Amino acid sequence: MHANSLPRGIIRETTDLYFHTLGGDPVREARETPASQSLLAMPVGIKQKETVDKIIGKFPEGQFMIMLFHYDGVVDQWNTYSWSSRAIHVVALNQTKWWFAKRFLHPDIVSSYKYVFVWDEDIGVENFHASRYLDIVEKEGLEISQPALDFKLSEIHHQITVRRPKGLVHRRIYKTRGNGLCFKNSTRPRCTGWVEMMVPVFSQAAWHCTWFMIQNDLIHAWGLDMKLGYCAQGNPSQKVGIVDDQYIVHFGIPSLGDHSSKPSADVRSRDRLAVRHRSYVELDMFEKRWNDSVVKDQCWQDALEQPWD
Repeated sequence: MHANSLPRGIIRETTDLYFHTLGGDPVREARETPASQSLLAMPVGIKQKETVDKIIGKFPEGQFMIMLFHYDGVVDQWNTYSWSSRAIHVVALNQTKWWFAKRFLHPDIVSSYKYVFVWDEDIGVENFHASRYLDIVEKEGLEISQPALDFKLSEIHHQITVRRPKGLVHRRIYKTRGNGLCFKNSTRPRCTGWVEMMVPVFSQAAWHCTWFMIQNDLIHAWGLDMKLGYCAQGNPSQKVGIVDDQYIVHFGIPSLGDHSSKPSADVRSRDRLAVRHRSYVELDMFEKRWNDSVVKDQCWQDALEQPWD
């Protein structure tokens, strides 16, 4: 049955993740629903529970909803933490963050949340506070962002993510040697308008756009980072940035799929090679789909090729 068979006034196009009491007053609950909460969504495994607990401790109750994606099937052991009872727990064995996000973070479900944090679990947060982070994001007008990485303690993949000791935010890098040169007038990622998919933070509007770009069958989401600028709600060189004032450590722990008590080194190596191979295959598929879509959609205009005021 299609919605157009219903009287218009009864249709509710969105929902949320707020808890309700079984015998409560729905009118009162509607009045008491927080007006400006944000959402933290993370894939988690029980082996990283202490790290996850520290992360959630930096997201104040009342300001953030917590949603955990359990890729190892373990849920009950999280009940030792007081925050577990107020978190949403979703279980699916050996699935990635982007598999979960595509299925459980539909824009119509998370439309009431001001910002959406889609984070990995292997993160150190000693120098990060979520409330302060969002204060900076709003002040700087960032639609897509991430906390900077501590250079000395983190696994670094891309120079643009490295923390700069002075200032609140940086939006670009300068590189005059080697591959991937970046200059003051560079407009393409990873010179500017780019964040890593490890700890991205999206405004409501940016997430609405990004969710539709996530491919249902491409579970590692390789290539998505290079297209996030199209969801920046404006000039990505201004609307996408790295927050230096609130920074993190990326431990780089490969945990997904490693649930046995003592997997052999050969098994771990073989599994990681298989994951890497699939990731490259998915990258090729994503780029082909993008290029084919650009050719077929003759009305589409490349916003990143347009001059910005």
